Amino acid sequence: MEIMNDVGEEARRLGYEMELTPKGVGIITIPGEDESTVIGISAHVDTLGAMVRSIKPNGMLRFTPIGGYSMNSVEGEYCLIHTRDGRKYEGTALTTKPSVHVYSDARDLKREEAHMEIRIDESVKTKEETEKLGISVGDFISWDPRTRVLDNGWIKSRHLDDKASVAALFGLMEWLKREGRTPKHTLKLIISTYEEVGHGNAYIPPDITELLAVDMGALGDDLSGSERHVSICAKDSGGPYDYGMTTRLIELAKREGLPYAVDIYPQYGSDATAALRGGSNIRAALLGPGVHASHSMERTHKEAVINTAALLLAYVME
Repeated sequence: MEIMNDVGEEARRLGYEMELTPKGVGIITIPGEDESTVIGISAHVDTLGAMVRSIKPNGMLRFTPIGGYSMNSVEGEYCLIHTRDGRKYEGTALTTKPSVHVYSDARDLKREEAHMEIRIDESVKTKEETEKLGISVGDFISWDPRTRVLDNGWIKSRHLDDKASVAALFGLMEWLKREGRTPKHTLKLIISTYEEVGHGNAYIPPDITELLAVDMGALGDDLSGSERHVSICAKDSGGPYDYGMTTRLIELAKREGLPYAVDIYPQYGSDATAALRGGSNIRAALLGPGVHASHSMERTHKEAVINTAALLLAYVME
């Protein structure tokens, strides 16, 4: 809930109130000129992480991933273990054969869950010593984001999926407040949790008729986006997005002169996917800033965040 408290405080600083649903999703309502129609815009603050799976006899931790990432992307990464009584301990994710000077097959060892462990930065050599720290099965583990915001506009960090999109939503709110403008229709900005595990927006307020999911644009292979583009997803693992909404986003990007790309993500799902699978009777579309190396050491450019906010603004003011 720490991040939701921060998000709520930032919303209040801009003059908006955020309510929380029972499972901790934040909803910020902005009245429109036409209050009979409600448009939802969603971005998520939950991130990739891990959980203590077991405490090994040597005091090391075996962990299980939260969200989908490859184990090689966290090898050597610093982390925090969060106990349920509020304590935090530093650690490092390593393979079970971490030294090439000791293990002849260290380079070839398959990077999979069974071969990974966390070395705790405490004087522990046994399971019992680790347990005395208050660490237990089920404790959360967070990865060091290693965030860098460079003077030339590049932003590199873990968890740009989906913090970059949340920044675009706050850019939208800041413009509306600063310019004293009212969107055409009432907006409900949804700051979701649990997206990375598939059910972030399984429930959305029933008065929403169309939902814009704002999530990172995947880059690579046969995709046409870039770290400066706003990406528009026509289809992901949940199937095609609403034809009319997607077409409108493309038309607005052209009209506003925004660098954009239309792509298909076959190994991707969003909060809009969760809402549709949860039974919401809505139209849905997906857009967001292009992010390189998704679910690894991610990078985007501030232009992608600005272009995403600009496209959202054009959509909600129509």
